[in-house]
Amino acid sequence: MSQQNRSTTNLLRGTLAIGAVGVVAAFLKASPERFWANWLLWFVLLFTVGVGALFLVALEHLVNAKWSVPIRRIPERIATLLIPVVPIGLLAIGALPVLFPGTRPEALHNKILAGKAFWLSLPFVSVRTVLVMALLILGLAVLVGGSLKQDQTKDPAFNIRARKFAPAFMAIFALAITLVAFDWISGLTPEWYSDIFGVYLFAGAFLGGLAATSLAVLHLKDQDRLEGVRKDHLYNLGGFLFAFTVFWSYIGFAQYMLMWYANLPDEVVYFQTRLTGGWHVVTVLLAFLHFVMPFFALVTRDAKGDGSRLRRVAVLMLAAHILDIYWLIFPILPGGPHFSWPEASFALLFLSGALLWVRGAQQKGEDMPVGDPFLKEGLEFRL
Repeated sequence: MSQQNRSTTNLLRGTLAIGAVGVVAAFLKASPERFWANWLLWFVLLFTVGVGALFLVALEHLVNAKWSVPIRRIPERIATLLIPVVPIGLLAIGALPVLFPGTRPEALHNKILAGKAFWLSLPFVSVRTVLVMALLILGLAVLVGGSLKQDQTKDPAFNIRARKFAPAFMAIFALAITLVAFDWISGLTPEWYSDIFGVYLFAGAFLGGLAATSLAVLHLKDQDRLEGVRKDHLYNLGGFLFAFTVFWSYIGFAQYMLMWYANLPDEVVYFQTRLTGGWHVVTVLLAFLHFVMPFFALVTRDAKGDGSRLRRVAVLMLAAHILDIYWLIFPILPGGPHFSWPEASFALLFLSGALLWVRGAQQKGEDMPVGDPFLKEGLEFRL
């Protein structure tokens, strides 16, 4: 390990320790609602980035893409974030009786919640969470574990197995992202309902995984560890970022517009909360960071293949994704937007922990899937 890498690792470990102390203090000093809202934010965030990266891997196998083979190892490594997400998600079950009205006994006295009582109950939500985690770990073992093994075996049969498994994983992915969207976010306000909420979270997850992948690709290129990956590959990453920035904005606006037009009390209360007081500023900022800035930054053809611009947009998209999850969860707390030492402590703990995990994953296996028979074709890709 170089001196610079060692210094970075030590810095991240120090930040992790500081964040851990702050999180313990938040558990002891902050309100239970605020502590669990922060825990839930980082559980959903790491889940979406990890599952978004794994979706990219499965998508390559599903459509038999060749251009992305040289960079496939990067989303494979990021997808391993799903491993620490498992205990984080299991601990998040502690938030259910604190933040989720449907899990409390008094929910039976609410006409709307009483009809959803079994679905919203703590045991059933817990079972669904365990099921989601188990299915995603299965997908990780097949797609990522098999790819790493292929580095040594050079067995082309893995490509056939992965392509056959990819459609099944897409069904697993759809189930997982939908259950997390409705159980862990929509369940905070169970009287409110949106048919496309799972699609909204999918768009954010894809962008989060894609942005993290883009940053990691550019980082490894700077270290000369991805020889042969060129501007044409970066252009495709930039094109996906641009396209799904528009898609996320379309789904978000469509969800708002339909509820605004119908003007039903049970629906508009969700957006009314986010368009009043301090949350109005957060909503406008989210629209600006998640759509306006990345849209105009990547709208031209040359911009999509510009590594420097792509790096800035990827950082912006990850920051916007954090703000998006914050905007989805924190309005359930009274008193407007919260950001002080508890939120900073959680950010230090989980961001440094995620970076340390991914840095460790970058040292395992080859930087490219050298056993894949299509690697040469992928390296020769031209637009």
